[in-house]
Amino acid sequence: MTNINSALKSYKLEINKYYSNIQADFNLSFFNILKNKIHLGIYTYCLNNGGRARITSILINYFHKIKIFNLYLFTKIDKQDNEYSIPEETKRLVIKNSLNNLDKIISLNKIDILIYNLNNETEINYLNKKKTPKIIYYQHSSFFYMIYSNYSSFLSLYKEYQNSKYVVSLIPIESNYIFKYWGINSYLMKNFVTYEYNSIIPSNLMSKTILMIGRGNNKYKRFKLGIYAMEYIILHNSMCEMKLISNTYGTYDLQYLIYNLNLENYIKFIGFSLIPEINFKNSSLHIFPSITECFPMVLCETKIYGIPNILVGLDYVQISKGGTIIIYDDTPESIAKESMKILKDERHLKILGKEARNSMKKFKNQILFNKWVNLILSIYNGNSFYNNLKRYEKKFNQSELIKSFKWQIKLLKKRNNDFFNISIKDFINYSNLYQFKIK
Repeated sequence: MTNINSALKSYKLEINKYYSNIQADFNLSFFNILKNKIHLGIYTYCLNNGGRARITSILINYFHKIKIFNLYLFTKIDKQDNEYSIPEETKRLVIKNSLNNLDKIISLNKIDILIYNLNNETEINYLNKKKTPKIIYYQHSSFFYMIYSNYSSFLSLYKEYQNSKYVVSLIPIESNYIFKYWGINSYLMKNFVTYEYNSIIPSNLMSKTILMIGRGNNKYKRFKLGIYAMEYIILHNSMCEMKLISNTYGTYDLQYLIYNLNLENYIKFIGFSLIPEINFKNSSLHIFPSITECFPMVLCETKIYGIPNILVGLDYVQISKGGTIIIYDDTPESIAKESMKILKDERHLKILGKEARNSMKKFKNQILFNKWVNLILSIYNGNSFYNNLKRYEKKFNQSELIKSFKWQIKLLKKRNNDFFNISIKDFINYSNLYQFKIK
């Protein structure tokens, strides 16, 4: 028994030594000592193909270095081929579509804090009723995505967030503006970037190669707009080519469209790749026609390579400024017009490329990870520490946020006649939104 007590005492001393070092390194101060390592769980769909999976991988690799955490990964599906890498020591479990299964796995592994990466309102409702663990709802999509994709789910999902203690948002007009009216307690974060700024040799911008990157089978990525735009672009410059970096599965309609427009010699599917950067080195433009985004990795990646971007309405994402042209028109003609302005003026192209790359200097993964550690330890130690953390949250210019929000409402009205009469006042008063419920 004496040996056991001595071992436990030594274990606690070792943990709290690391705990003290972390607090010193990150300039934190908490009164409590740790009796055990903090059991930190991350619950996501998978680690394959997509920004959410890639960010989860990066986050796990950083957390693995913190010796006061016991790290657990929970996924909806089994391990797949071509996953983003995580440390082999990471404890990994599959949670099937069952609340009992979810509860059992969380309880058996004594999870203290769970980072929840999904948007399942049934699970969120269930988790919100539990006293333990503490849940951080990490939003990887904007509420605009839910409005466009499933308005009924939007209404129920964000109603659940109103009952959630800790929500991480990546979008200033959410966290610093509209969520305050909706009664959602959120904390604004940036996202990790996938390349180190100083390790990248930017594109020489010498070719007339245009990129579109993402899940081509997702209709909200709107690759069709870029393909139709290419029809106009080659009329002015037949040297232009487009590379679609996307998994080809489920893209028959896009392939047929390319064939039907006689663009087979100008548009090529490259296929999904874990290293898409091999196509960045001499490309000159990225067309990004998504209807909605949150903190898009492809925008980070192309900008850090000094490639200009054309965005369609995405002025609200944190990386929308710098080397970008933002248009508020869903027509291929407008995209083509702006593309040709950029590609035919070498000086303008290089200025945009330099602005794009320079805008990424401020995004540093280690600083962001420090913020994540601060957030988790603040939540672990109690609401007073979390509330104090929020007091120092960066504030954005309210007039700019409102201006951006009004633009999004204008676009929503154009894209869906069911919202023709919606106004910013309706968004401010959440209950008003139920009158627009779409069948």
